[in-house]
Amino acid sequence: QVQLVESGGGLVQAGGSLRLSCAASGLTSSTYVTGWFRQAPGKEREFVSAITWSGGSTYYRDSVKGRFTISRDNTKNTVYLQMNSLKPEDTAVYYCAANRFVTTTPDLYNYWGQGTQVTVSS
Repeated sequence: QVQLVESGGGLVQAGGSLRLSCAASGLTSSTYVTGWFRQAPGKEREFVSAITWSGGSTYYRDSVKGRFTISRDNTKNTVYLQMNSLKPEDTAVYYCAANRFVTTTPDLYNYWGQGTQVTVSS
C-alpha cells in the first residue's frame, strides 16, 4: 500500500522560509515522479513543483521559480520542498503526490498525501 506523508508546514512571516518533507512508502517502482501541489481556500489545486525519481529533472510553476527548490533523498524515500522568500500568496495546503510520469495536472496523479498547511503572514 502506497503512503505519502507530508510534514514541515507552519506559520511564517513574509520573507521567511520553510522546508516541507514528503515521506513515501510502498512505492516499489523506480519510475515514480513526485510532485508538490497546493490549494488555497476557494481556489483549485495547482501544480507547484515536481522531480523525477533520479532527481535529474525538476519542474516549477513560474511564480515559485528562484524561491522554491525541490530535491529528494531516495535512501530515505523522502522528497523535500525548500521554500524561501515566502509571500502571503503562497498560503495554502501543500500536498505531495506520486505518478509514473511528469504532469502538472493533479487529476493524473495516482497517490496523494494528506496535506500540510503553510500560512505566510504579511
